[in-house]
Amino acid sequence: MDERTRADVERAEAAIVEHYPRLVRLAYLVLPPSMGRHPRVLTAHGLVQRALPRVLPRARLRRRVSPLPAQRGPAPGTGYTAVRLRTLRLALAYEPGTGPGAAARLLPSVPVVWGLRLFPQAGGADELALDQALSGVPAPVRAALGLWHLEGLEEDVARAVLADAGVADPEAAQRAAGQLDQAAAADVAVLLNSGEFDPCTVQTRPTDLLRRRQRVRASLLAAAVLVVGAVVVGVAVPGEGVNSPDAGRPASAASFAQQALEPERLLRAPNDQWADTSRLDFTTWPARGRQAGNGKLLARALRVWAEPPADARITATAGTSTRPPARPPRLLFAGLIDGVMVVVLHDGERLVRYAEPEAATPTLHFARVDDADVTTGAALVIGRGNGWMRYLIAPWVSDATTRDLLAPDAPARPLHLAPDGVTDRVPTPPEAATACGRWPVVQFRSSQRIAEDHRFLVTDLGDLVPAHLSYLPAPADGAPPQPPREATGPEGLRSWARTACSLRSLRGEGVRSVNNWEFARQRLPEGGGEATWVCSRADTWRGPGLVTVQLQPPATRPADPGLVAGRARNTAACSRFGPDVVGDIRWRAKSGKWYLLAAGSRAVGGITVAGKVRAASGTGTLAAPVAHDAPAGVTGRLRNGRSLRAIP
Repeated sequence: MDERTRADVERAEAAIVEHYPRLVRLAYLVLPPSMGRHPRVLTAHGLVQRALPRVLPRARLRRRVSPLPAQRGPAPGTGYTAVRLRTLRLALAYEPGTGPGAAARLLPSVPVVWGLRLFPQAGGADELALDQALSGVPAPVRAALGLWHLEGLEEDVARAVLADAGVADPEAAQRAAGQLDQAAAADVAVLLNSGEFDPCTVQTRPTDLLRRRQRVRASLLAAAVLVVGAVVVGVAVPGEGVNSPDAGRPASAASFAQQALEPERLLRAPNDQWADTSRLDFTTWPARGRQAGNGKLLARALRVWAEPPADARITATAGTSTRPPARPPRLLFAGLIDGVMVVVLHDGERLVRYAEPEAATPTLHFARVDDADVTTGAALVIGRGNGWMRYLIAPWVSDATTRDLLAPDAPARPLHLAPDGVTDRVPTPPEAATACGRWPVVQFRSSQRIAEDHRFLVTDLGDLVPAHLSYLPAPADGAPPQPPREATGPEGLRSWARTACSLRSLRGEGVRSVNNWEFARQRLPEGGGEATWVCSRADTWRGPGLVTVQLQPPATRPADPGLVAGRARNTAACSRFGPDVVGDIRWRAKSGKWYLLAAGSRAVGGITVAGKVRAASGTGTLAAPVAHDAPAGVTGRLRNGRSLRAIP
């Protein structure tokens, strides 16, 4: 080996050591998703480890048969560039009709894992949608996407790398990658760098323990039968034959856990039970869907829930357990939704949505729904796609319409409901990284059998159950405190038009309901008009709340957003257990002068400002001139003598 060759190998070794996770992620992306997540993880690691060039003495070079294809054109650069190219070639070889062919598809000698299944961390709906989209394109397109978003290569450079890796039409692969990127609902670069596509950060589960145990028991039983059969041939013992009283008697009663996996034991509510009970939640939903009697489908759903296979995708709303069922759950739905077989089960505390795509791994989505009511138990997400979703509605919902929160004066549009309770497709609200040009919501009306004219709004926040939106207007002078009301009236819709886009920060938080509370109104300095102080409180299914305080100055358009004054997590503020609140913000007048504005709820009788800014007010609002960056601490004085700090 000459010095130049030795240096090349050393640079390649250093590149693999330094960029190993990066290379494995690229290999995992290019490998066919149809392999399954466990084989894909192991193969990706094995390919990167095989990408290190082996340099033998010159005397043996002629006799060596390499599993790698001969490189076309000029030799690639050394170091990371060469290792990346070899990794791409090996990964592309697993695609039928692409790359160097089956000669290079040798199983990696390492790593080997026995008794465990490895798979990356499960992502959310966006990651799942992207993975499904990637499974529908050939390996060169996935490679082009990886070189673009993971490697950050320019178009010309990436095209050359694809050509060197053996891709027949690199330009077509890049065009298809660009189309896939544009069609995605979220930032593809962010998703590809998430845990969903990271084969170096994996979760482990044992292989199918029940099946392995059954096979072992079957083997032992077969051996025992052979031995016993050999002994008893020609020997008859009176009272021990098939007519014995104990013949056919089970060895032991089935456990509760085993009963929970039997489809015939699933609970099913009568169709009209909801109309004859004071408890309106998921326990009164009847079983619906054309496949509600499909025992094989229900058995598969229960079996996957009890012991998910290694390649199953599992997502759970924040604070929700994914444990197996402890007793037979309740069947809510079983049927075909947009080409996917779906089963929805309820165990009294959680909803479990089992999805069985025709050519993909099954998915499980868990969501906590304990203590649901007529509004928070009115619907669940039965299907979801790129930019759309469908609801399965409660039996007490008699009518549904859609509207845009950012257009409060626009009329609602009818939403068709199928006989099985499934709605037509509804647009999904924008993601956090996209522009907020609209915010679709659904307005339900309860049946007159439970309420005369009860309408309410729900919105999708990426979870299995939508969030209920409500509204509480500013208190009238001398009027007693009021509970939140439905946000379907003109005032509620106008309030939500200015705060709807802030809901993007609540996606994936397991939010049960969000209330807009107009806790104060304040005259702005220099004739700036009247502003409204709003506290938006999001209550989660697990208990803790998330609070956002906003100042809403006079708006020129109905959907002009307010100014965020403060946020807090895990707080009782703005709820019936924390009815007092103080907010403050720096506000700039038209003259260019800055003011410190502060306001409190009805129990606040004064406000004090300390620090480099000192001011005080004997009422529930305050406006003081201030430097834009001058630190100040705002405290409200309650009428009962206690003090309350402003939400930061």
